[in-house]
Amino acid sequence: MTAPAAGGAAVTPPAPPGSRKSVKSVTGTRKLVAAGFLLPALVLLGALVVYPIGYSVYRSFFDQAGSGFAGLDNYVEIFTDDTILTAVKNNAVWVVVAPTVATALGLMFAVLTERVRWGTAFKLIVFMPMAISMLAAGIIFRLVYEQDPDRGVANAVWVGVHDTFAESATYPKARPLPVHPLKAAGGGAFITEEPVRAGTPAQLPLIGVAAPDMPEDARPARALEPAKDQVTGTAWLDFTRGGGGTANTVDAKELGLKGLKVEAVKDGKVVATATAAADGTFSLPKEADGAYLRLPESNFREQYNGVDWLGPSFVTPAIIGSYVWMWAGFAMVLIAAGLVGLPRELLEAARVDGANEWQVFRRVTVPLLAPVLAVVLVTLMINVLKIFDLVFIIAPGSVQDDANVLALQLYRSSFGTDAHLGVGSAISVLLLLLVIPVMFFNIRRIRKETRR
Repeated sequence: MTAPAAGGAAVTPPAPPGSRKSVKSVTGTRKLVAAGFLLPALVLLGALVVYPIGYSVYRSFFDQAGSGFAGLDNYVEIFTDDTILTAVKNNAVWVVVAPTVATALGLMFAVLTERVRWGTAFKLIVFMPMAISMLAAGIIFRLVYEQDPDRGVANAVWVGVHDTFAESATYPKARPLPVHPLKAAGGGAFITEEPVRAGTPAQLPLIGVAAPDMPEDARPARALEPAKDQVTGTAWLDFTRGGGGTANTVDAKELGLKGLKVEAVKDGKVVATATAAADGTFSLPKEADGAYLRLPESNFREQYNGVDWLGPSFVTPAIIGSYVWMWAGFAMVLIAAGLVGLPRELLEAARVDGANEWQVFRRVTVPLLAPVLAVVLVTLMINVLKIFDLVFIIAPGSVQDDANVLALQLYRSSFGTDAHLGVGSAISVLLLLLVIPVMFFNIRRIRKETRR
């Protein structure tokens, strides 16, 4: 039906909502055409996502050979096998610690650099690790955590700080030969077999000192002349390079043990102390006459070599540290973007009302950034659940069981020497079940944000 319009032209009214006329989408595309474009993507999604998930669920109910139905035995094994149970516990630690620490650092960096002139450069430096692959980061931190302070940066720093506050040993592996006039005194110390006398130079020969451990300014040892009112002596390395020399005798090519500490002991009490000079000579006052000379254990204790970062106790925190190094920049960038969009008038109003910077941060900034913080946390939690590369590369083979996580155990169970595809499939299903609640929370949050 048409209605007359001004000027005599007929106008056709719009079709009613319930008519069967061809319906188009918002963009004017017909549904059939849209379905045609989506079909290849749906086929790929089904082949690469839906089918593997379905087959993994199916395979998880069969035994190792895949021919016998195992029921829930593979799932029971996940929570009864000690190695897999360790992986589950470590994954729980990862999910709680790594996203929280990375988000907290990102928030701190974003807030503190907001008003700094060089804040952009700092953010660029912090974000740079994101450009490095997990494999490369794992190799880097495997070297960082080396036990040897000469190779591992972490232990080099740690040992440097330790030695600043605690004096290191001078000659950690020095010892006397059986023919030398020294014997063990317990606790790593050595003492003379006979008491010393003034006027008779004491001899304290040692061996077992490597050339790199000798002080650079050590000089050839020399024997002191007798002194009537003092106890004198020489402490030296009783070893001649190239061979030769006489035991218990100061030879021309032998070096003095500079810095060696010497104690004079009478009736169990230290009555005098001395330190050997560059040529190994030392002198004690007359109170040392008739005393035994003791070389305390502080001369010989092993040097501090730092922390065993990749040992059973610290390997998981160490790997989490490398993950935080990589992903703190990601959290910082997202949070900094959220900070830019905050209404500044609310922050200024809080300051005008008398709130200090900490109160503004805690009661205004953080609540306003809650949606952004939730995005960062959820993203990192999903990322952490599938962590594999860093653990596989950084953890040595001897402690991989201690650093084990579900993704690594999935790889080991599925492709290891004693592969059990049933258990591997069960682990993959468990990972999927762990990710689903996080994804559900994220979708629900996005929907809430959309309704606002």
